[in-house]
Amino acid sequence: MIDIDNLSKSFGPRTLWSDVTLTISRGEMLALVGPSGSGKSTLLNCLGLLDVPSAGAIRHEEKDITKLDRRGVRRFRRDVLGYLFQSYALIENATVTANLDIATRPQRSVRGRRLVTIAEALDRVGLAGREKEKIHHLSGGEQQRVALARLMVKQPTLVLADEPTGALDQGNTTMVVDILREMSAAGCAVVIATHNDYVRDRCDTVFAVNEPSFVRNSSSRSS
Repeated sequence: MIDIDNLSKSFGPRTLWSDVTLTISRGEMLALVGPSGSGKSTLLNCLGLLDVPSAGAIRHEEKDITKLDRRGVRRFRRDVLGYLFQSYALIENATVTANLDIATRPQRSVRGRRLVTIAEALDRVGLAGREKEKIHHLSGGEQQRVALARLMVKQPTLVLADEPTGALDQGNTTMVVDILREMSAAGCAVVIATHNDYVRDRCDTVFAVNEPSFVRNSSSRSS
């Protein structure tokens, strides 16, 4: 689904990472690991077209998305991507429903697909009945779960998650990873930047950003 070819990122004289080459397939859950400052979030941002690599190409279904114009970038983010940011990226003065309703819009014209309703998604993340609450009334962990529910109703084919369990306890961490695994099993490619050993071990593939290498997790799907 995504092919990254000899990607490099520099800031002035400092090279953050170079010659990153990897393929991310549909149905795969990949963990980006490395120490703080190694560039995990920057690599995610390049994949999400929020940052521009210094060299190399990122191909989605054989098309180099780093060369898209503004309209193409908007369409790619709308139709393909789902984000799970550390900052949640929610509209704080709007209700839970309003935040999730935005995510359903790209899917309303899709035929032949069973869409996940807002009520179903909120029930899955343990927030049933909270539709009318304003985001700024929710705790950080609850806001992260709203962001996860937003992914479920959008049904993207590529999810980029930046430390998605950083504000959560172990129970909610397990729930987040379970839902991301369910999305992966349904054909979504999931890329997670994480320091969490549990999250890393639940992924199919581990990619070390600071020294590009792979680890394949043979038991991740059943654990």
